[in-house]
Amino acid sequence: MGSLEEEFSLLGASFADRGARADEAISALRGSLSQRVPSFHGEHYDYDGLVVSPAASRERVPLWIGGRTLRSLRRATSYGDGWVPFGLNPEQLRDLLGKVELPDGFNVVLSAGRQLDPIGDPSRAERVLAGLRDAGATIAGVALAAESVDHYCEQLAALAVLGDKVE
Repeated sequence: MGSLEEEFSLLGASFADRGARADEAISALRGSLSQRVPSFHGEHYDYDGLVVSPAASRERVPLWIGGRTLRSLRRATSYGDGWVPFGLNPEQLRDLLGKVELPDGFNVVLSAGRQLDPIGDPSRAERVLAGLRDAGATIAGVALAAESVDHYCEQLAALAVLGDKVE
């Protein structure tokens, strides 16, 4: 979406109607990603005769929408399948999430921040996951500390066990 009018000016793009453009762009994507030869006719975007190859095999490609405002959350619940908030503390997240009704199957994707070490420090990893859950996360974005591919796979397995405990 963007929030700095200066960025739009540099590109010669309209700042005032960026929300309507973003909503329509999401609608165009939604209707086009699973079609080999999509078409879309809107106020801001109009196309047909192009080819998407390979087109998605799923009829509905999940779209996660980022942001840090109530408007971005509402956009995500209206047009997307998930919300990826950033720059908010857990209290702010809970407050925003409490202001909307989340659709069934809607995801709230929160980052764990620093790397987790579910084998070397499982109690910290569990606390971080529980904190994300308590803030409203349905999916945690996690970076793992690993020294090799095998260690990474072991860390994933340990993370899965912790994730099941936290649910």
